[in-house]
Amino acid sequence: MGLFDRFKKKDQPDPTAAQSTDNIRPDATGTRTASDADVLSADLAGDYAASEHAHPATPVANASSGGGFFASLRNGLRKTAAVLNTDIRDLFRQDGQLLDDQFVDRLFALLVRTDMGAAPAREICEDIRGKFRGRRVEMREILQIVRERLNALISQEEQPVNLASDGPTVIMVVGVNGAGKTTSIAKLAARFVGEGKQVVVGAGDTFRAAAVEQLSVWADRIGAEIVKGEQGGDPASVAHRAVAKALELNAEVCIVDTAGRLQTQVNLMEQLAKIRRVMCKLIPDAPHEVLLVLDATAGQNGISQARGFSDAVQCTGIVLAKLDGTAKGGVIIPIRQQFDLPVKFIGVGEKVTDLAPFDSQQFVQALFADMAS
Repeated sequence: MGLFDRFKKKDQPDPTAAQSTDNIRPDATGTRTASDADVLSADLAGDYAASEHAHPATPVANASSGGGFFASLRNGLRKTAAVLNTDIRDLFRQDGQLLDDQFVDRLFALLVRTDMGAAPAREICEDIRGKFRGRRVEMREILQIVRERLNALISQEEQPVNLASDGPTVIMVVGVNGAGKTTSIAKLAARFVGEGKQVVVGAGDTFRAAAVEQLSVWADRIGAEIVKGEQGGDPASVAHRAVAKALELNAEVCIVDTAGRLQTQVNLMEQLAKIRRVMCKLIPDAPHEVLLVLDATAGQNGISQARGFSDAVQCTGIVLAKLDGTAKGGVIIPIRQQFDLPVKFIGVGEKVTDLAPFDSQQFVQALFADMAS
């Protein structure tokens, strides 16, 4: 029985998935954790290293232009692309490789390494087996089928932000600790500022001083208004005041941060529902978006996160962050397949422009930009 056959009856869970959240705990003391330090030093300082002498209140120009984003996307996906290109190339011991069961098993194992899940990997391998079984194939033929199947698996229509028909568009952002929420919020705010919109940011992660500090610096540098609360204060109060400020200023966008939490922490998940209700008191249809930030490096564990948060606060879309730090970019496939949640933004680097709307065709194109012809 080959490796591929062992997955035919039941997809196997990622054995590291349960471990990946075990070491994450809510930071209720405001103490900076290792992940906080990473975010502050790598994301914040790194994003502005090139402009540290600029006036801090100067808005970021052209944050929404997307100029050069494909290059950033291609670079950010290089680890996943290495599996799909370099490692598949290594399967070919000679020109015209015989496609037998051993070859298909090895290909299946490589695809699963991207965290796309066993079922999609099996679909691709069955397609290849059906077309080429018992004959010799060229690498470009295999890569072409993988590319076509990935296109089909992650294809989605353009999913722009749900903008309010009148008044501020309120965006609530949720996720576990260390997923990249705060920096994703700042980059999203920078995009809106670059589009000429006035933005109010609510620093609702009141249990983590570093998050408030970080958002304050970001807001100052990109030209957004910041609403803060007392450390350890009521996050719902911050959300309420942020929406009220957006109404007062007639701002186009209000983005509300929330404290990181595990999807299994029932009381904290109920707190998110309370924040929703508070915002509804000021704007009946708020929030217009509830974006779940997932850390791409968490791989398959993102699936359980998506399920827990979606059940609690009716998420409307996903921001897939830190794609540049992992070979698990394939996790976007099971997320798209198992949830009726579009991937709205992806993050592929530390620069303020390294967050952009998800384009499925561009995503696959970047994965195979170095594909042999």
